[in-house]
Amino acid sequence: MPAIVVSNLRMQYGQKVVVDDISFEVQEGEIFGILGPNGAGKTTTVECIAGLRKPGGGSISVHGLDPQHDAAKLHRILGMQLQKSEMPDKLRVAEAMELYASFYDDHADWRELLAELNLLDKMNSPFASLSGGQKQRLSIALALVGNPKVAVLDELTTGLDPAARRDTWELIEQVRARGITVVLVTHFMEEAERLCDRLALIDGGRIVALDTPAGLVAGVGAEQKVRFRPTSPLDDHILTSLPEVTSVQRHGSQVEVTGTGNLVYAVTSALARNQIVAADLRAELASLEDAFLALTGRRFDHPSH
Repeated sequence: MPAIVVSNLRMQYGQKVVVDDISFEVQEGEIFGILGPNGAGKTTTVECIAGLRKPGGGSISVHGLDPQHDAAKLHRILGMQLQKSEMPDKLRVAEAMELYASFYDDHADWRELLAELNLLDKMNSPFASLSGGQKQRLSIALALVGNPKVAVLDELTTGLDPAARRDTWELIEQVRARGITVVLVTHFMEEAERLCDRLALIDGGRIVALDTPAGLVAGVGAEQKVRFRPTSPLDDHILTSLPEVTSVQRHGSQVEVTGTGNLVYAVTSALARNQIVAADLRAELASLEDAFLALTGRRFDHPSH
């Protein structure tokens, strides 16, 4: 049984349809990403999964529970970090953890959680004094204090600097290592590629593709480039004869190969068979952004960091 099953989910506000017939399954123990630009319907979808919004149509099951009819039971197995997790400025970290732990019969040791998340020394600090990264770590701790089976993390790294963002990625991987199924909402391409086992690419309230990050890129046949300097004479036919290669161009001593699929492996293998070393090798691989462009016909909105 999948951990989460979403079938034909639909949501609209007035005349505006924000979630349009979305269906997907999340397997137990995976990090499942919901990726899309701002306003794509990502947050509305996960708020329906968590029982925070009543869908306009369709059905949702989380470990066999209906978020609307089994809200009390769902609360015991699902932890959620909201996109904007604000608390009273004077509320201390320990007070927040004690409060959230009191909601659950079988809660985690919140002091251990704070230690794991490098927040134990902030136990008596008020919320307002925490940095952006510390507030996000506190959000994760609060989402995990109930020992959930599923954690929903919504735009967890928005507003963080690159170093804090990468630290948070490691924390998310640690959450999965606990055996918790993670639903990760993001509009950061690099984040989705780094963390997600599979992801749903959403645009305009619809799923335009659902696959592993590598599968999404490979599926659209996005163009890639490999540049290198051959250490010995190279006959272009060695490369142009490869099915992955679409063109070979020379720029002085540099060779530029354009193609699709597993281009880097195909090129380096062909060179090795001919005893040619690819010096100064650089690869411009296709990305999720290329996949988004191929699937929707427009570029992904770059979020501000």
